[in-house]
Amino acid sequence: MKIGMIGLGKMGGNMVLRLKQGGHDVIGYDRSEEALTPLRGKGANVTSDMDAFVAALGEPGERAVWVMVPAGKITQSVIDDLADRLAPGDVIIDGGNSNFHDTQRRGEALAARGLHFVDVGTSGGVWGLTEGYGMMVGGPEAGVERLRPALETLAPSPDKGWGHMGPSGSGHYVKMVHNGIEYGMMQAYAEGFELMKAHQTFNLDMAQIAEVWRHGTVIRSWLLDLTAEALKNSADFDSLSDYVADSGEGRWTIIDSIELGVPTPVITLATQMRFRSQQEVSYSGQMLSAMRRAFGGHAVKTLEVPKQEGIVPEVQAGEHPKAAAPENIAASGKAGGTGSAAEQLGETGQQRTTSDEKARQ
Repeated sequence: MKIGMIGLGKMGGNMVLRLKQGGHDVIGYDRSEEALTPLRGKGANVTSDMDAFVAALGEPGERAVWVMVPAGKITQSVIDDLADRLAPGDVIIDGGNSNFHDTQRRGEALAARGLHFVDVGTSGGVWGLTEGYGMMVGGPEAGVERLRPALETLAPSPDKGWGHMGPSGSGHYVKMVHNGIEYGMMQAYAEGFELMKAHQTFNLDMAQIAEVWRHGTVIRSWLLDLTAEALKNSADFDSLSDYVADSGEGRWTIIDSIELGVPTPVITLATQMRFRSQQEVSYSGQMLSAMRRAFGGHAVKTLEVPKQEGIVPEVQAGEHPKAAAPENIAASGKAGGTGSAAEQLGETGQQRTTSDEKARQ
């Protein structure tokens, strides 16, 4: 099929390449020339001219545009622009990590203009180009069926790794919960390995343990496979900060669990641990230290050197997934990237749209 892709970062750019490999007529758009260069080198049809991009999409009423940009205001602005350029019958796809409430609202607004709006919660990261993407699809049946050829190409196989979840918002909702579960799994692995590393009596080999656990155990997973590879090559993570970004889905999962009265303690605690990692200094910890000295006269530590952190830009489209491995971080030497630090860290979805903002939109 003919399809356009807006946003050619590590996900969108690789999706363009996978669609191209699958024989589709795909054109990509990104405002950053830096994002276009590596894709042009691989023969992809890409542009930074929005007018030329829309003109290449085909006949009005038959066009399809996949939006793969950071969640929040950026996604809203792109969809608003497209809605003014497209015609009834055209399809807009949001493949980012948008809040499902926003998706429901956008679906209603676009339907009123005769546009199909399909939300695709997309998982697969930098490995999607070679392994395929897991896709949780929401939206009207007619719009989803129009996209079936592209979805079957992007998925690990035509009949595996993707499915139509339900109406607008359902795809992003399922992806939200997926990411909440991901937070919990990652936290459990991290805590277990930290505990074993701290038990110095046995002098345990973390890389060996991860490799053993990968085969035959009940906790084997793709996350563990990636962890084993990281430990094998960079067991101490010396150059890594302990700052862990959160893109918003964990927060939204917790909010939904509260609204529905469904307990999610593991996901909640895992998300709270990410918040703690993002603090340079914990005010609560400082207060605890002050209280302990006040009642017990205990010694305390003073803060001498504040934490100094930099950012290693995200992996670019077309790069081998191993470029993201921990052992390549210190040697990367890359600078810049195709978006702000918040965009590259995936933090733009943290803001929750308020009712006042919804009314203005």
